Amino acid sequence: MQLVSVAAVAENRAIGMRGEVPWPHIEADVRQYRERVAGSPVILGRRTFDSMRDDLPGTRQIVVSRSVDSVDVPSAVVADGVDSAIERAEEIADGDDGNDGGDGTDGDGFVYVLGGGTIYELFQPHLDRMVLSHVAGSYEGDTFYPAWGAEEWAVADETAFDRFTLREWVRRGDAA
Repeated sequence: MQLVSVAAVAENRAIGMRGEVPWPHIEADVRQYRERVAGSPVILGRRTFDSMRDDLPGTRQIVVSRSVDSVDVPSAVVADGVDSAIERAEEIADGDDGNDGGDGTDGDGFVYVLGGGTIYELFQPHLDRMVLSHVAGSYEGDTFYPAWGAEEWAVADETAFDRFTLREWVRRGDAA
């Protein structure tokens, strides 16, 4: 299993303002994000999960929360912290959770971390990769993506789009 953070990040690392992205809608970014996570399990915080209930990402959702024990969505489970979320993600990615569509696997071996800000911060030391849409410009925000050290990460792939550049970062020393 590879743990991959996915986010859209402004030049000042802003990722949110009052529960929304702080820049005008970028359809190409939303599309590539949805396609990337569609067939895989995802990890997200409870508030992010609640904000996406009408259109949940991924095949399974691991909701990190200390305030709830369960959620009323069949594809979602609750984990009370980072370690239990990673343990649950490994079970799901290995197809050991009993909900794999009958083929013994669940997704492509990637588990995506989708936020919010505190979740990105908590999972940062555990990540194998980051797939970040670097949005042109700085924006006012109340939620920010955590800083990372250039000595720890290398850009493995980069694609320019209108208004953002998609970069896949790989932790140095990890196999690509």
